[in-house]
Amino acid sequence: MPNILIVEDKDSMRNMLHETLTEEGYRVDSAANGKQAFDLVSNKSYDLVLTDLRMPEVDGLTLLNKVKELDSDTSVIVMTAYSSVETAVQALKAGAYDYLTKPLDFDKLRLAMDRAMEHLALRQENIALKELLGERFDRRNIIGGSPAMQRLLDTVAQVAPTEATVLISGESGTGKELIAGALHYNSARRTGPFVKLNCAAVTETLLESELFGHERGAFTGAERRREGRFVQAEGGSLFLDEVSEMSLTMQVKLLRVLQERELTRVGGEAVIRVDVRVIAATNRALAERIRQGVFREDLFYRLNVVGLEIPPLRERRDDIPLLAQHFLINLASKNRKPVRGFSPQAMDLLVRHSWPGNVRELMNAVERGVVLSRGEFIDAGDLPLVLSPTEEVPSPDTLAAIDQPLDAVERQAILGTLSAAQGNKSETARRLGITRKTLHQKLKKYGVMP
Repeated sequence: MPNILIVEDKDSMRNMLHETLTEEGYRVDSAANGKQAFDLVSNKSYDLVLTDLRMPEVDGLTLLNKVKELDSDTSVIVMTAYSSVETAVQALKAGAYDYLTKPLDFDKLRLAMDRAMEHLALRQENIALKELLGERFDRRNIIGGSPAMQRLLDTVAQVAPTEATVLISGESGTGKELIAGALHYNSARRTGPFVKLNCAAVTETLLESELFGHERGAFTGAERRREGRFVQAEGGSLFLDEVSEMSLTMQVKLLRVLQERELTRVGGEAVIRVDVRVIAATNRALAERIRQGVFREDLFYRLNVVGLEIPPLRERRDDIPLLAQHFLINLASKNRKPVRGFSPQAMDLLVRHSWPGNVRELMNAVERGVVLSRGEFIDAGDLPLVLSPTEEVPSPDTLAAIDQPLDAVERQAILGTLSAAQGNKSETARRLGITRKTLHQKLKKYGVMP
């Protein structure tokens, strides 16, 4: 139950509130004046403070400021017999959650307390969610051991703490939103909102309203004022996915906001200053779009202060076993299936596939495998993949000539040899010149059935 502090100089009122709230199950402390309350809030955390406004020596407004200074999450409800608009405004400006007049209406008091507790719970959930998102988007939790991904993540770590506008390029399904999230949650703006908008999913007529907001009556159906994504992202980051799909008219308006850091709502006249970091993404070659005359070159340079390109999955095949095993662990738990790895044939199929849908397609393939698997290991028949004749894993000799880490070369060489030996582990070990025990250890490391 919540911890509540009652601050009231009249003994009868203080004792009645203490007894009533204690009977209702709250943990309650009491203070007869502001000085006693100072000592209590300095040494103990409270969820809610009920304080009288007019008290000798230390009044309720001074106490309110002290409480908010110590813990901004503590809700404060001010009570007074001397009600006026001026004192109400003062209390609310100082951070009071609500303002009640005496004699107290206990139904109103309970309603105010319930709302304050709900508000506190929502704030705590929001903080917890941001912490979880921060962990999810931590660059150390983004899977990718290939040199290309390591270079990308190193750049993300370098760019994230800055205010630079970033343009992320990559095919559909490569994880552009994940990189955008990593930039936001590893920046000084991590406590602010991370607002997302897919520009291709909104019609041109509505995109301006989505971005900049609109006034009541600005167009048919605009029954009230609505804040746009820029204002919603104030103090945080705005992720504009598929920015290449904007019309030239909208590109001009976006460019102005990026240059001036101010906007006007649709149908409005007031100029609104905004403090937002913009992260844009595209799956198209913007240089070609510029040549075609459908994307503004000046907007490209404004967005592309720092350009990040995510390599497609087919260009970093050594990440496939790591990603597949990661997805398998999460999806097996989600679907309550006792699956813990892949057969050699299934892993070979995954490594050799061209993945036109990239990481998103891989995740969907693994989920299908988990759902259809009848045992502890996903087999090739459980996967929704059909290899074309051109999809072949490189031979160990070819791999040795490629600039890759030794672990990546070793993994692909072992899986390729195992596939060539049709899953015969003794023959695989013989061809590789290692013991069967060593082969088992390697396969276990890669998440392949021993």
